[in-house]
Amino acid sequence: MARIVFDLDGTLIHSAPQIQYVANSLLADRGLEPLSLAETIGFIGNGAAVLIEKMSAARGIPADQHAVLLATLEERYMHSSDKSEVFAGVLAALEALRSADHRLGVCTNKPLAPAKAVLHHLGLAGFFEVVLGGDSLDVRKPDPAPLHATFDALGDGPQVYVGDSDVDAETADRAGVPFLLFTEGYCKVPHAELPHHALFDNFARLPELVKGLA
Repeated sequence: MARIVFDLDGTLIHSAPQIQYVANSLLADRGLEPLSLAETIGFIGNGAAVLIEKMSAARGIPADQHAVLLATLEERYMHSSDKSEVFAGVLAALEALRSADHRLGVCTNKPLAPAKAVLHHLGLAGFFEVVLGGDSLDVRKPDPAPLHATFDALGDGPQVYVGDSDVDAETADRAGVPFLLFTEGYCKVPHAELPHHALFDNFARLPELVKGLA
């Protein structure tokens, strides 16, 4: 029985349209040009505060507005989950892993409350024994501490981390944990340049990949 921890955005769920929608509502409040989907994806991966910083830099919003923007982003995100969707094959893969008695968790840089809200809305919450968000500890990924904490909370057993990005690859590498890299997410660098044990573009392959590591 393995402990399998997943990233959230770009790994389990396609959340960029939701994040784009909420970010653009903040920009519309200020009469500013909206973000494209490509811009939004480029800002995803290091948590909501970094997204606000990058969006503000791109649209000339002063730093003294960041705290208000961040609070508003998180509040609005809680009520727009219908714009996110689960990647194809995720539900079947999670069912197969749970049927094999693996223990599942989520480690994300998304703040904990919005992370739990979107997992619940999309019917994924019941699969995961542990969820850690970007505000659960004093540090975020790629610091390995959140990933270690998620694995520790799941008990004993082999470890596997599943993610989609350069941030996830660095986190797994620093944690010394086998990493499975989903290639259909929000990675900002060529996949071949990242440390990983295997690449996959279809979640139907995930149970077999886990079997090879656990």
